[in-house]
Amino acid sequence: MTDLKQSYSVRLNDGHFMPVLGFGTYAPDHTPKSQAAEATKVAIDVGFRHIDSAYLYQNEEEVGQAIWEKIADGTVKREDIFYTTKLWATFLRPELVRPALESSLKKLGLDYVDLFIIHVPFAMKAGEELLPKNASGEIILETVDLCDTWEALEKCKDAGLTKSIGVSNFNHKLLELILNKPGLKYKPTCNQVECHPYLNQSKLLEFCKSKDIVLVAYSALGSQRDPQWVDPDSPHLLEEPILKSIAKKHSRSPGQVALRYQLQRGVVVLAKSFSEKRIKENFQVQVEQSHSRVSHGRWSGLSPLHGKMQHVSFIPVLLSTVC
Repeated sequence: MTDLKQSYSVRLNDGHFMPVLGFGTYAPDHTPKSQAAEATKVAIDVGFRHIDSAYLYQNEEEVGQAIWEKIADGTVKREDIFYTTKLWATFLRPELVRPALESSLKKLGLDYVDLFIIHVPFAMKAGEELLPKNASGEIILETVDLCDTWEALEKCKDAGLTKSIGVSNFNHKLLELILNKPGLKYKPTCNQVECHPYLNQSKLLEFCKSKDIVLVAYSALGSQRDPQWVDPDSPHLLEEPILKSIAKKHSRSPGQVALRYQLQRGVVVLAKSFSEKRIKENFQVQVEQSHSRVSHGRWSGLSPLHGKMQHVSFIPVLLSTVC
């Protein structure tokens, strides 16, 4: 069950393999970091081999510890794990890229990551402050050429610090900026974006497929609803009547239907939960997907939900305020 080349992985454009179902480790500030460690261990025990984290999440030390505990007890080997980290906006200057990755590696206790991606397509004032702001409370931005940043990621790949490189929260124009860069050595392998039935990213998905770039969905369950960024009166995806109806018809949970919907569209999907029951439930989707002979139209009834709500994650909301 741990071979990344099995049926539940997708081949990236650089030849490496990414499991189609990943475990997301983001948690709000009020959640103890220790919960990320415990949930990661549960996820690996259940069968998850794709672990997604980031500098921004401020929990890589705990997640790394969890991975090493599972290596130590014989559950997995390092090569069984596909680990993703992300370059935060305060480190987009080319000279800061490698040190940022090396800092993550040190926290994780790893020699390399499997995927290193640009977290957001804009730069903030360099430094350790996650969201640098001026006296008026406005985020302080910097001008950095993303093509220069991308060259620095390419060098990290060449140095063996990461196997693959990619981007996150890029639209098709920004992807084209990288793809059309003079002297491009490596294409982005993936583009990680918010994606769920309310925001299905169908046009971006079509573009990415045409360029052999894998679309990776975060907030796929629509469950990240930080009141600082999301209207509390906005609809709840997992309470959506259409979703619940499909789930009931097929004896599945709404969350399983939302995840399966993405897999059948050819989208790699990240499932985030710190509940052992939900983690097990979410992973069952991958098991069923790899053995399924059911028509890919099974969950097609979710398509009309697109546009009902735009964002459940703070990153796209942040993008809209600074771009």
